[in-house]
Amino acid sequence: MGLAGMFIPLLPDAQTILLTDSLQEVVVTGTGTEHLLRDVPVQTEVITSRMLRHYAGRSIEDILGGLSSSFDFNENDMGSHLQLNGLGNAYVLILVDGRRLHGDNGGENDLGLIDPNNIEKIEIVKGASSALYGSDAIAGVINIITRKHRQQGVMLENTTRTGSHGDLRQHNGISLNYGALSSFTNFQLQHSDGWQNTSIEAPSQTEYLITDSRNMTVSRHTNWQIAQHLGWQLTPAVELYADGSLYRKRIYRPCGHHPGVDVKTYDLLYNNASLSAGGQWKLNATDHVSLDIDWKRHAYLYAYTDTTLTEGYVNGYYTNYFPYFPGQKELQSDQRLTDIRLKGVFSLPYDQRLSAGLEYRYDWLSAPMRVKGGQVRDNTAAAYVQDEYSLHERLYLTAGLRLTRNEGFGSCLTPKLAAMLKLGDIRLRGTWSQGYKTPTPKELHYQYIRNMNGVYLYLGNTGLQAQRSDYFGLSGEYRVSGFNLSLTGYYNMVDHMITLVTIPTNQAPGELIAQYDPIRVRQYQNIEQAATRGLDASIGYQAGDFVLGGSYSYLDTEANQYDSENECMHRVVIDGTARHKASCHASWQHRFSERYQLGIGLSGRMSGRRHYQIDGDGKAYQLWRLNTSHQWGENIRAEAGIDNLFDYVDRTPHGLHLGTTTPGRTFFVSLSIRFHKGKKLSNKYITNLNSNQNEEN
Repeated sequence: MGLAGMFIPLLPDAQTILLTDSLQEVVVTGTGTEHLLRDVPVQTEVITSRMLRHYAGRSIEDILGGLSSSFDFNENDMGSHLQLNGLGNAYVLILVDGRRLHGDNGGENDLGLIDPNNIEKIEIVKGASSALYGSDAIAGVINIITRKHRQQGVMLENTTRTGSHGDLRQHNGISLNYGALSSFTNFQLQHSDGWQNTSIEAPSQTEYLITDSRNMTVSRHTNWQIAQHLGWQLTPAVELYADGSLYRKRIYRPCGHHPGVDVKTYDLLYNNASLSAGGQWKLNATDHVSLDIDWKRHAYLYAYTDTTLTEGYVNGYYTNYFPYFPGQKELQSDQRLTDIRLKGVFSLPYDQRLSAGLEYRYDWLSAPMRVKGGQVRDNTAAAYVQDEYSLHERLYLTAGLRLTRNEGFGSCLTPKLAAMLKLGDIRLRGTWSQGYKTPTPKELHYQYIRNMNGVYLYLGNTGLQAQRSDYFGLSGEYRVSGFNLSLTGYYNMVDHMITLVTIPTNQAPGELIAQYDPIRVRQYQNIEQAATRGLDASIGYQAGDFVLGGSYSYLDTEANQYDSENECMHRVVIDGTARHKASCHASWQHRFSERYQLGIGLSGRMSGRRHYQIDGDGKAYQLWRLNTSHQWGENIRAEAGIDNLFDYVDRTPHGLHLGTTTPGRTFFVSLSIRFHKGKKLSNKYITNLNSNQNEEN
């Protein structure tokens, strides 16, 4: 076999791309069942594979923040503080191929667990989805759908991306498919040397500034992950799978020289692991039953670089005289999740489709230095049902109900009702849904001291109440060939919202105050009520080689919070929210010959001022990116680009809030190669594969 017969296209050729783009996207996240995007009853936003190619994002934070105006990120050593329409990480459910992402760092997800080079598309459903997905889905659901590798034989692929500040992104994949057995091994590595936008630091509640701080805006870090997927088509109707992964991350922090302010005597380590197994049984062309079992671990440790006297609970007693020496490690928290889901989808008379399921979730937390007693547990069971009913060829209804039982907070029912009206090329959608979320073990039981621009005492609260929400959304969408326009208004009200609140030091436990004289004490508390309301608009147009698109989000938030020091209620803005955000993108691609195709993409994202209750607001900003792609033949693709074209840098002192952490203008290049030995697939087959590869999720 010659070389030409040993390669398959790295990306579809020009004809295939046009055919694929003309097909309707199939989405699954909004209802848990397959629908054409234009006919899905629940408003769904899709970041397509073409958008991903031309944007060339370095991370999932970069992709979501750059291609959807509804997101905000505030990256730091503890992870990626994500906000969706004003609500943070704790209220956003992140799925990978329909399975929950588990990687909690201080309440913030480590999205480095997601390999950006292995994403086919992203589906986003905004608003409470607890009836279908349970806890953590009050603000919305993000479903990362990975690329599928079904070519018979052996496939090897490599993508290497490098850029300014020592940025390195490595992806390697090995696919083996022989008959009914399939295997895919994925390796990713991410590294950055970090950067410092300013050497000025503002210690909390002091009147002076430090001008020679060594703290980094983004610390040097390295993380890698290896993941394995095995599949077995047992019979034409039964498919089984097993997955596993290992993930390691280290954040290197410079030692400071201002005692009590920026001294760092340890690096941060994260050790994650996961195991999953399950399968699907197709009863007929439309009905199926699936079972998924997940076990996931997230461990957070200190790796000491200098002699340190630590504080925390040891053998049930609080102490600050426990020594650690360079090279030693100390476990801060070990979170483990076991999640079991049984689901069935059945067709019923009168154009109905019924989804029903049972779920069980067990959470286990070990934190010897942060939780009195060292360990806490929590378990939740749930049953749900959802009916999709076509009342008329123009009117479609979806109704769902979920019963949740938590061992510490009892039972709760959360309903959902959605309707869609078809008027030619116009779709009108309305949604009302309730959400329910119990406090996490960390919110209930955590107690620890943190030296971060001063001494902070963080407290859990065993008196917390469960959170409830009501979401109302109304949208209109117009789609014709090559053009789409959508407008969505929403109102999301959260009762007993849980957040960190600064409290008087005399309200903290005496045993902790006796050890330190903290500058600030922060405790998880229920605020009486919080609400987000806003308007999202998006537009897209495709004509031949050109694609244009953009989105705008208006957001207004408020919360009624009890001031325990002054014994009164006062209204506050939810931390980290910006009233105005927008994004836009334009791309052009053209095949000049059988051997060369050129693509050019320009994108921008803008944000207004981000509001905070303490330590100042984040500045408004706008960032622009230019990316070029070059494809030679069907097997080699290169990209080169400039990020932050106009070299904007936020030089707000350390300790205060940033609008963005960008280091200024940066450059990047990448190279992708794919090799396949086996049965060569036709262009027609690849076209169908690209358009339908997610229908089985």
